[in-house]
Amino acid sequence: MSTTPAPHVTPVLIIGAGPTGACAALELARHGIPSTVVDRWEGVYPQPRAVHLDDEVLRILGRLGVAERFAAISRPGGGLRLVDAGLRVLGEFPREGVSPSTGFTRASMFDQPDLEGLLRERLAETAEITLLGGREVTAIERIGDGRVRVRARASDSGEEQVLDAEVLLGCDGANSLVRRSIGSTMLDLGFEQRWLVVDVRTSADLQQWEGVHQVCDSTRAATYMRIGPDRYRWEFQLLEHEAATDFASIAALAPLLAPWTTGVDPSALEVIRSAEYTFRAAIADRWRAGRIFLLGDAAHLTPPFIGQGMGAGIRDASNLGWKVAGFLDGSLSADVLDTYEPERSRHARSMIDMAHLLGTVMTRGGRVGDAVRAAVVPLLKRAPLVRRRFIDSATPPLHGSSLVAPGGGDRLAGRLCPNVVNGRRVVDDLVGPSWALVTAAAPSPSDRRELETRGCAVVEVASRPELSAWLHEGRAAAALVRPDRTTVASGQDVSALVGRLVSLITPTSAEVPA
Repeated sequence: MSTTPAPHVTPVLIIGAGPTGACAALELARHGIPSTVVDRWEGVYPQPRAVHLDDEVLRILGRLGVAERFAAISRPGGGLRLVDAGLRVLGEFPREGVSPSTGFTRASMFDQPDLEGLLRERLAETAEITLLGGREVTAIERIGDGRVRVRARASDSGEEQVLDAEVLLGCDGANSLVRRSIGSTMLDLGFEQRWLVVDVRTSADLQQWEGVHQVCDSTRAATYMRIGPDRYRWEFQLLEHEAATDFASIAALAPLLAPWTTGVDPSALEVIRSAEYTFRAAIADRWRAGRIFLLGDAAHLTPPFIGQGMGAGIRDASNLGWKVAGFLDGSLSADVLDTYEPERSRHARSMIDMAHLLGTVMTRGGRVGDAVRAAVVPLLKRAPLVRRRFIDSATPPLHGSSLVAPGGGDRLAGRLCPNVVNGRRVVDDLVGPSWALVTAAAPSPSDRRELETRGCAVVEVASRPELSAWLHEGRAAAALVRPDRTTVASGQDVSALVGRLVSLITPTSAEVPA
């Protein structure tokens, strides 16, 4: 007679230990919330995938304690060049150096298995996190009182395990079982193309510009980038009659690689991977059912042209982690969970639309399109919107929820608080996982007591010129900043901002001063 195994009980269960799932677990741990992460792979999935992230995402990794390790396995990117089929430069958008706002490298190139390896190291170091690898999730059900039950089977023994949780985070990728379990479907956003992705290792110096080359051509669009000391990636749009199997050898690939490998013996090029991928633009029609949430590729698919796919999942984790933690520890009401989807879906959609646009610019229009690109792209760098999107690296502000002040002339609401003070990364370390009041005016004694009772840090901007300039730009005396460093609201009335905090946070016993 078979018996149901006793459940493993955890506050939060995360399905998927890729970058999104790992970052969600680490964010929860920063707030003292234990989690269990279940993944089908015993170790890191070895195939190369994502290769780029920006300074905002690297700032999140910094808060999770892995930025220094990431620096050791990454290299700065040079930005973006749009070129024609003959590699003639149509437009160049440099993104070099360090962001003066976040304090992190504007563009970083890396190999995803290396990033996942250091994230798993960080998981193993974190007492609040249990990682269960080599387990395939087979069933998901809601069992009452909002709780979730998951059944998983060990890949080596076939043994079934039952896991119960208060909250379930589905970080299980594009073919998400969690998404299917809540009846959510992916909405096609009108972009689907077949591409060949080629990863190569060579010690030869290809003598190419160090940024990303986007070949704008209606016949054979392509991308080239250097991602490591001896690692390179190419992506080529496949023609209708072609398949990845047509390019299984270096001899078959050589004509495609030739514009970048002049003078290099093909025998010096080691093909790590040559595989077909379908680049799609899609977003889930809903990201939540009760206490089950979708994150990362389970919720959205971004064409790779702006390098924001993996970063979007890490942004999801940063946005949702502290909200789940506040709900579970009682400091935030259940309503806070309602803010995740509107905030993140709008932001993700804006990045998908940008990638969709660049993909269209690169690939559509036939020979007429090629001629238009040659005439128009050189002018784009002068457009302020293009500069903000492709050079400055700042992404759109959040909006659409009760945790971001609506319009009304608030210039800072929804935007990230700067991290740099006197040329150094300071704010995130100073504030930690807490809320913060960034202010040019000292709070009154009663306001300060309310802030202390709710664990809100006070960051006074005197002698901190970057923060003072940020408030001045927003025409504000103070700003209320969330744990993910998004500004809730700003203004001249410090007490009103404190009142906003009081309306959001219920003091817990650990936060009430003795």
